[in-house]
Amino acid sequence: MLDDQRIRDDTPGIDGSRVFLDSAGSSLPPRPVLGTVTAHLHREAEVGGYRAAAERADDLGRVRSAVATLLNAPESSVALSDSATRSWLDFVTAVPLRPGQRVLISEVEYHSNAVHFLHRGIPFDVVPSDDSGALDPAALKRMLDDDVALVSLVHVPTNSGLINPVREVVELAHARGALVLLDACQSAGQVNLDVTELGVDGLTGTGRKWLRGPRGTGFLHVRPEIADRLTPAVLDGSGAEWTGEREIRPRADSGRFELWECDVAARLGLGAAVDYLLELGPERVEQAVRTRAARLRAGLSGIGGVSVRDPGRDRCGIVTFTVEGVGPDVVRAELARRDVTVTTSTRASTRIDMDRRDLAAVTRASPHYFVSDEEIDRAVGAVAEIAGER
Repeated sequence: MLDDQRIRDDTPGIDGSRVFLDSAGSSLPPRPVLGTVTAHLHREAEVGGYRAAAERADDLGRVRSAVATLLNAPESSVALSDSATRSWLDFVTAVPLRPGQRVLISEVEYHSNAVHFLHRGIPFDVVPSDDSGALDPAALKRMLDDDVALVSLVHVPTNSGLINPVREVVELAHARGALVLLDACQSAGQVNLDVTELGVDGLTGTGRKWLRGPRGTGFLHVRPEIADRLTPAVLDGSGAEWTGEREIRPRADSGRFELWECDVAARLGLGAAVDYLLELGPERVEQAVRTRAARLRAGLSGIGGVSVRDPGRDRCGIVTFTVEGVGPDVVRAELARRDVTVTTSTRASTRIDMDRRDLAAVTRASPHYFVSDEEIDRAVGAVAEIAGER
């Protein structure tokens, strides 16, 4: 069991007047994260950035170790970055593609990922979903052949509480020699992740969402067995050694994907966020998030004119819905007027899935473990008011 009172006391953004349901966007950091970031910024103002960073060199090293512990991965397999998108791009651009090879994606692929494939002219095919809305492993098996270099798998989409299967996808892809990159930007921090069990070749995550870390932080895990097959598109003096006038030697591990310059305060804050989660217990956090989301879905489902839009048999902490006759942007604004924070997810963010389901936009609520039952019920009541006014 989580200590709910201690957690709420640790969260400055909770004052009893607002209901925060946007951890899928950018969550509320706990005091240890806030204190770590602000303290380092103050120290930089006192002695300069280089000296301040040198004083925290050991702590900076432990950030990578903490992320590795969270993922049950070797520390050498983790690279730190400024976002999940940067980490995803680092992996994809490092995969060697021979002429004629292509990529497979799911129907819930993120817009930034699809934009990259289209921008670079990388051919991709879309793996259909099954009747539940999750990626269909049987369809994937039919589509895999020797020309598939990579399966880009979104673990949890931005526009629903769906959780896609991972291990089955990995086994099918590996049997045909394809790599699997798991986009975990919406699952890291709310779903317990074990890369040893999942078997993915790459995994990307962000600090600002469910991990409750600072913006401008992210990480990449690369399975050690494939690291030497990947050639980063960008290298600097951190990722490679300048061994001669015309020679370099890239690092043998995932450190080749790191750049020397970073926001030191934010990176230390990411470490504090991961440590906080590890102390609470990822399994307990996942159960708490699922319980709160289930309560919210149940409450919304009981309101006339409200439709919960989450597909899938296995669902997480993202709850999406629409109100008949009221646009999602209006619902968001009306909830904000009632001090309930949610957001909207539009067709532009997950075009394939939203087109398939004929949805232009949905209202997205994402209750984290620090949200109380009373606050969830208050949010349900606010939606009922809006639905009743249509």
